[in-house]
Order: sequence, then structure tokens, then C-alpha cells
Amino acid sequence: MEKEIKILMVDDEPDFTEPMAFWFTSKGYHTTVSSDGKSALKIIKERTPDIVFLDLNMPVMDGFETLKKIREIDKTLPIVIISAYADPRKIKQMQPYGIAGIFYKGSDFNEGLSLLESILRRHKKLQK
Repeated sequence: MEKEIKILMVDDEPDFTEPMAFWFTSKGYHTTVSSDGKSALKIIKERTPDIVFLDLNMPVMDGFETLKKIREIDKTLPIVIISAYADPRKIKQMQPYGIAGIFYKGSDFNEGLSLLESILRRHKKLQK
């Protein structure tokens, strides 16, 4: 990889984020984990990641509110929604805010990696 790709994972469940962050790191990505939307916004303002994996259900600030606030900061940052289950109504509400994809927590990490790589190829700033 020519450019170090920075991933921000925003989720309050360490049983999910720790192994997935380790997986991404083992594949050559720089991964930062945040346990809530408020701290994620601070990270995004200080050192903008290349892509965000964002959980829907979190304390402090839920994923939808975090998504809206991220879009106030950066309109083009790719955001993948991560969830154990995705309510179709919530997903429909989020689409105007430009989500890049959905990763279901029960999915294999290889699926997350494929989704990540597909999004990175499509995102102009991250093309080689």
C-alpha cells in the first residue's frame, strides 16, 4: 500500500471492535477505535481518517446523530454503518447523508475487508 489508509471504528462494544481493528491492522491499515460519537467527532476534527465504520446504537451520541455531525465537518468522508441489525427505516433516513455501505456485525471480517477495499477504490481521494 503506497499511502497509509486510516480507519476510524466507532462502536461501544470492545468484543467487536478489538478483533476487527486487529484484523484491519494485520492487513496493513492504521486503525483507531472510538467508543462513542462525541469522541469520534473530536478524532475526525484532529486527524481526519480516510474511512469511518460507524455503529448505530451507542451511548453519548447515537450513530445517526454522529453521522449528521460528521457531514457538517466533511461531506465526502466514506462512512460504513455497522450494526447487529439495520432497521430499514433508519437506513432510509441516513441515505441522504451519504453512507458508503453497511457491515453487519455477524458477518465475516473478510466481508468487511472486501467492503472497505471496494469503497476505497471508488473514493477519488484514495485511488492510487
